[in-house]
Amino acid sequence: MVAPAVDIYSTSYDGKYSKGTGTSSATAIVAGAAALIRSKYPYLPAQEVAHRLTATAVDKGPPGRDDEYGYGVIDLVAALTADVPPLGFESASAPAGGGPTTTAGARPGDDDGATARGLATLGVIVAAGAVWALVVRRRRRGDDPPPRISR
Repeated sequence: MVAPAVDIYSTSYDGKYSKGTGTSSATAIVAGAAALIRSKYPYLPAQEVAHRLTATAVDKGPPGRDDEYGYGVIDLVAALTADVPPLGFESASAPAGGGPTTTAGARPGDDDGATARGLATLGVIVAAGAVWALVVRRRRRGDDPPPRISR
């Protein structure tokens, strides 16, 4: 699967922002999406979380999985709301308009602030990344120049 990774703004040195390109941003987006899905469906096994992401991705390139786009571009709204049959039932059709398929303790309408928890989880992930960046920066020797961001 693929996620945005070109011209992504992030925190930088001296309280500023910089624009970068690379897999680090895409990885953070996919991890945050997985955290939001796990927040909405807390008892969904990890394999089903990954299945929900790949089953709802927007297909690009040749139909189906391919070497350039994998299963497609991540679609977070679809991953959180679409009817996704559990693994092993990919050929079965889901009921139209029935809301997300329930699995392992998740019930339709059991939102109970799942979106807010998901956003809080995403915030924690972003904050942890910022702390990690500060630690790495402080460990860097003073005579090393900062890395250049390709444009």
